Amino acid sequence: QVQVNESGGGLVQPGGSLRLSCRASGRTSSTYFMAWFRQAPGKEREFVGYRDWWSGGRTYYADSVKGRFTMSGDNAKNTVFLQMNSLGPEDTAVYYCAARINRLVLSAIRNPENYDFWGQGTQVTVSS
Repeated sequence: QVQVNESGGGLVQPGGSLRLSCRASGRTSSTYFMAWFRQAPGKEREFVGYRDWWSGGRTYYADSVKGRFTMSGDNAKNTVFLQMNSLGPEDTAVYYCAARINRLVLSAIRNPENYDFWGQGTQVTVSS
């Protein structure tokens, strides 16, 4: 049984920063490909970022967060982080961490259906 656990959400003022953490565990011999998605009320779940450990930790981002959000990770611990800077009200959402064992082609990383394991989500609220 694979478990994905996020932490680090909360309330932050516009222009502020937050750092989310996510760890996948359960299959000690596997290194997971991991991504972040978010879902605002009344909207579909949308891609935020993806980290490809196989290529040395290369990261890919949605245009809406590029330049503000940064993913990093620790392959040995199956852990990824999402550093979020210059947050605005449009970033308010539940943030989900997702993982899969097999590498994805780039055209597939933005589709949530391509991930096998999900965390419970962590709320991020940007408000003054």
